[in-house]
This record gives sequence, C-alpha cells and structure tokens, in this order.
Amino acid sequence: MSDTTESGPMLAADGTPLKQSLARALRRQKMRALLLIAPLLIFIVVTFVIPIVSMLFRSVENQIVSHTLPGTVEVLEEWSGTDGDELPPEIVYQNLYIDLFKAAEAKEHTKLGTRLNYEQTGISSLFRTTGRNLDDMGEEWQDPLEDIDEAFEEADFWYSLMSGTGGEELLEERRNQWAALIDEGMAGDIGFTLSGEIAEMLPWTARAYSDFAIYAAIVDEDVVAEEEPWEAVYAALGMDLRSAETLDAIASYSGAGADPLKAAVANIDQLPTITFKEAFADQDEDWLKLENWQAIKVYSPDYTTGYFLNAIDMEKGIEGIQKRPDNQQIYIMLFQRTLIMSLIITFSCILLGYPVAWLLANLPVRSANVLMILVLLPFWTSLLVRTSAWKVLLQQQGVINEILVWLGFVDDANRLILMNNATGTIIAMTHILLPFMILPLYSVMKTIPPSYLRAAKSLGATNWTAFWRVYFPQSVPGIGAGSILVFILAIGYYITPEIVGGTDGVFISNRIAYHISSSLNWGLAAALGTILLAVVLLLYWLYDRIVGIDNVKLGG
Repeated sequence: MSDTTESGPMLAADGTPLKQSLARALRRQKMRALLLIAPLLIFIVVTFVIPIVSMLFRSVENQIVSHTLPGTVEVLEEWSGTDGDELPPEIVYQNLYIDLFKAAEAKEHTKLGTRLNYEQTGISSLFRTTGRNLDDMGEEWQDPLEDIDEAFEEADFWYSLMSGTGGEELLEERRNQWAALIDEGMAGDIGFTLSGEIAEMLPWTARAYSDFAIYAAIVDEDVVAEEEPWEAVYAALGMDLRSAETLDAIASYSGAGADPLKAAVANIDQLPTITFKEAFADQDEDWLKLENWQAIKVYSPDYTTGYFLNAIDMEKGIEGIQKRPDNQQIYIMLFQRTLIMSLIITFSCILLGYPVAWLLANLPVRSANVLMILVLLPFWTSLLVRTSAWKVLLQQQGVINEILVWLGFVDDANRLILMNNATGTIIAMTHILLPFMILPLYSVMKTIPPSYLRAAKSLGATNWTAFWRVYFPQSVPGIGAGSILVFILAIGYYITPEIVGGTDGVFISNRIAYHISSSLNWGLAAALGTILLAVVLLLYWLYDRIVGIDNVKLGG
C-alpha cells in the first residue's frame, strides 16, 4: 500500500481508496458465503417456508364463493339480508341458476356446498341435490321452445344466432370466470366470437351460451357449432323473453335466427310462467330459508375472518360478529387445556428428569453409560408402540391396577381410571418427553465442576445449602432449554392424547389433525394452527423478557 498523502486518503495497491477496497473485499466474502449456503436456503424455502405460508394463507382465503357464484354474489350485495327481511329478489335466483349450472358442469358446486356447510349445516346437501336437477329445470323451457320451432333443436341454429362481433368484452369476462372457477389458464382459441347485437338484445342467453361455448371448446375439446347447447341456454332465453325491452328488440331484429325468435315471442304463452325462485323451491324448500342466503352473503368476500372467529368460538353473522351457541363452544377450552396440561407435563419432566440427569453427570463413566442407554432407549422404539403400551398399562384391567389391587392399595370394585382422561395423557406424555428434558440437563450439569460443591462444604455449607446456592443456579440454563423443548413438543402432540386421552385429555392439535384429515376444513385448521403458533411465540417472548433466552444452554 502507498503511504498516506497529506491531502488524500490512504490508497490500496491498485490505487483505489483503502476504505472502498476493503468494503468491496468484504462484499465478495459475504457473497461467497451466501452462495455456499444458497442450496440449503432454497431447500428450506421450497420445502418448509412456502408450504407453511400456503397453509396459513388458507385461514383467510375464501375465493371459492365469489369464483363459483360470481353473478349471484354481485347482485346479492344489494340485499341487506337481516333477520326479518324478505328473501332475495328474483334476479338473484336467476343469477344463481346460471352460475350454479356452470359450476355443476365443472363439478365445483359440491366444493362450494362443503365450504358453506362449515358455517351453515345442511347447505352442502342443498347444493349437491340441486346440482343434479338443474337440467330438469332447464328442460321446462327447452321443450316448449323446441315445440314452437324445430330450429331450437339444431346446434348450427344456436351457433349462427350467437356468433358475430362486438361481444368480446362479455366473452372475455366469462372466460376469466371459468379460469378462476377451475384453476386453469383457459388458453387457446375457442373458435367462437360472440355477437354484440345479441349480447345486448339477449343478455342472459349470451351469458349462458358463452359459458357453454368456452367449456365445450376448451374443457371438452368439442366443436362448438356441432354441439347442442346446455339446458341453461334455453332457460336463459326464457329469462330474456320476460323483458319488454327484449320483446321490442326482437320485433325489429332481422339477423340470423330472427324467425325462430319471433315465433317464440308470438307463442310466449306456451312458455312456463313459473319464476326461478319458485323453480328452486320446487327442487328444495331450503332455498326459501333466510339463514342459507345469509351464509352465502356473509361468506361471499374473497377473504374472511370467519375461520379465526370460529377458532375462538365466535362467528360472523349478517349483523356482525357474535358468539357461537354454548353447545358449540369448544376451542377456547381446548386451547386452555392444551396450555395447562403442557405446563403440567413440563414440570413433571423437570421433577423426574432432574435427579436422573444429576446421576448421569456424577456417576462413574461405566454406570453413567448404562443409564444413558436406558434414557435413549425410547428413541429406538416407535412412538405408536410406546403409546399403545401405556394404553395396556393404564386401563382398569391393566398392569398398574392389577398391582395396586394385589398390594391392597385399591379395592377391586374401585379400580383407578387412569386412561381416556387428562391423567392418562399426562402420564404417557411425561414418559415420552422425559428424555428431551434429561439430555439438556445432563449436558449442562456435566460442565459444572464438582470442586464448587466441595468448596462450598469446606466453607461450612450443608449439603442442601451447597446444592441450592451453588449447584442449582448453574443448572438453570439446562432447565430452561429442556422446558422450552418439552413444552413446544407437548402442545403439538396429537397421537398420544388421541390414543389415551379420550374426551377429557385431547389437545387442540387433535382438532387441527381432525380438520385436516377428516372434515377437510383446512381453513379452520390453518386458523387454529396460526393461533397456536402465535401463543407459542408470545410465551417465548415472555420467557425471554423474564428469564432471558441467553441463559438457555445445551452445555459447553
């Protein structure tokens, strides 16, 4: 390096300022270090971070309603839906028919029913049964139209009637709705362009036929001009023919398909006079229940707090947030039970693990090695096997009760109930998690010099005083490490409580597992998991503020 000049900074050998050169070298070192750990970071992000974030996102995601019933949701916004209010107007039922028919073709209506059934019991079967009968509802208009003019039976008539230019905006709107509904890009040419004149004159028919054309071309991969349209198209034409503006427009229309349309207008008395509200009621009277429509309206936004409210025994109502009925309040109790029992299990592990760890740290090497093998032995046995073994031991005709009866401590008619309750869960989980307390304690105790106790005793301290004033404070970091490890493992266990806990010994993790694997209510499971994660982080923060995370050690 060159000497420092009187008027300038110190320079490196290449002539650049020394500070700048050092900063560049440091950046290169950091970049090399980052590249070395980049594969591990990518692996963690792909296999751990993204799946967890995706799962937690389900706790607020609610797009299935708006994607499946887009038109219904839009017109439903103008309906207040409060208790005592009238049912939604006819236009809502008309949109429901078009949206539900499309969803039934894509096999998505049952998913919507399942989602809403989490909030309103019975609505799943309502969507399922109605979805099977939508064709019959459409045929109420199809058969009279085909009787009026045989052209309505021909696929090429419908294709020529609906084809043209100027209706691209509506066609693209329907295409986007299909993409959102079935999670496909809907790429490719559908071989059909919508007539703008028809879209303005027959808006309902244009919507229904556009849905048919998109599905036939992209999903079924058929030629649109050769396929007879859905029954929904005939029902949609029936909706349009009830409008005075449509009747006037058809009277002056001279384009493709004009004669059959005018024939339909001339014989309009042959078409059904039933409303779509009545048609849905004929299929299932539950469509006339106010609470079902309230559930659809409340859970129509793309994102919802409903899952989190359910996770704390609340619910979203049409008039705001409210408590769930008393017989449905379970989750707060389960959270409380989980935290209390996890703390009990942690303290039990401390009481049982501390003396074992002390023996391991102070026994001769040969004896300590034998004892360590016994401590590690549970790790070599399946968790399910260990839990099942406790089920055999704890039952009323099990080993423990048999021994107590044989010794005369318990009467044969009054055997202890140690299983299918909180007692069984605490006993079994204490045994399973005990090694996770012993090992951190042992690693810390092994670093405490025995000479400290001898020095304390030589200064006049009793055995108890020497232990409590000298040895125990030095072992506290091991207690902290073991406690955090055991507590966090305890609140997430669900196999052991499920097998030996019964009704009174299950944790919140059991409900999370149930909603993931059985009820498939992943949104509620994600909300419960998010709350549990937040509680753990809060307790971790409190521990750090009170005890100090720096005092937690695993030895050394």
